[in-house]
Amino acid sequence: MFDRRLLSNFDWVLCGIVLLICLIGVIAIHSATIGAPEMAFYKVRQIYWILLGSGVALATTLIHYRTLAQWGYFLHFGVIILLVLVLLFGVGGPGTPVKRWLAVGPFFIQPSEFAKYTLILILAHHFRERRFIGNLGFLKLMWPTMMVMIPFVLILKQPDLGTALLLMIVFVPIIFLVGIRKVTMLLTAFISAVLALVAWYGIPSLFGPILKSYQKNRILTFINPDLDPLGAGYQVIQSMIAIGSGQIWGKGFEQGTQGQLNFLPAHHTDFIFSVFSEEWGFIGGVTILMLFLFLILWALSGVLKTNDRSSAILVVGIVSVITSHVMINIGMVLGLMPVVGVPLPFFSYGGSSMLSMMFGIGLLLNIRMRRFQNK
Repeated sequence: MFDRRLLSNFDWVLCGIVLLICLIGVIAIHSATIGAPEMAFYKVRQIYWILLGSGVALATTLIHYRTLAQWGYFLHFGVIILLVLVLLFGVGGPGTPVKRWLAVGPFFIQPSEFAKYTLILILAHHFRERRFIGNLGFLKLMWPTMMVMIPFVLILKQPDLGTALLLMIVFVPIIFLVGIRKVTMLLTAFISAVLALVAWYGIPSLFGPILKSYQKNRILTFINPDLDPLGAGYQVIQSMIAIGSGQIWGKGFEQGTQGQLNFLPAHHTDFIFSVFSEEWGFIGGVTILMLFLFLILWALSGVLKTNDRSSAILVVGIVSVITSHVMINIGMVLGLMPVVGVPLPFFSYGGSSMLSMMFGIGLLLNIRMRRFQNK
């Protein structure tokens, strides 16, 4: 029998803020692609992805979040299988030869986008027991770390350094929430620093650096874009030109030049915020950032409204995904972070990103709808 309290606890505010960001994103994509008739289908597809993603979010609310967490291992191993298939049969997405997608008819699916959420489900189920709280040492971290490292390595092999690092960014806040020992934390930080050096320089006579040359170039041009203004630093320079030329009020809707004239690569995906800021200026850019800030704070408030450990971990994990995407993408287009190909949630064009983010929103709605059951 349907419990009416579920509907009365439905979070319409969360839905409204997400759909508003999606709507503004479609408008931005329309304007970014208006100068290229062959790209007009992007805004139509984005609307389809939003509708499909909304269906995913609503479907996610129908199953109790604890049940979804129990299914986390099956879903995570399924994503791992898909990541292996990407390495074997993957294709390059539009405009890139890097193999990160699986072709499904006319669509491209990026399994790495879903790995973040299946990881969160696993961690929420694994750390649900009280014995883990404030007592995480190396032994108790081995299995969760393995669940992170398997997709991390597979995604790094594609290569997709940005998405691989996002797995670690999601993992760390959850570990701190559960409670990690200080000694374990310090040793982990030291090991991470050593691994970072190995990734950059490699080990002489054993193997070379793990990072590809173009990944190193992105990091170096992040420090100084003028090192390669026509290569690795080109996107950053053009992005900053677009944002700066918008000034306070912007050039006006459909009046931008960096995107419409194709000076800015990936202007409908990773750099859509640059196009939007050029047309709507500082005021428009700050408005979008305030919408994301409200979304993040509203979602994070769910932690204060539950006594259930699994739901708290889920909320922290989902908020970490959204926050890291926003910070990395905005930092990237402003030249404050390396270009790593991270989309702006609900705003950039992309089916896999939209579906995975909507799954996360569905989990948040799921938790809020059932918060009365945790009292």
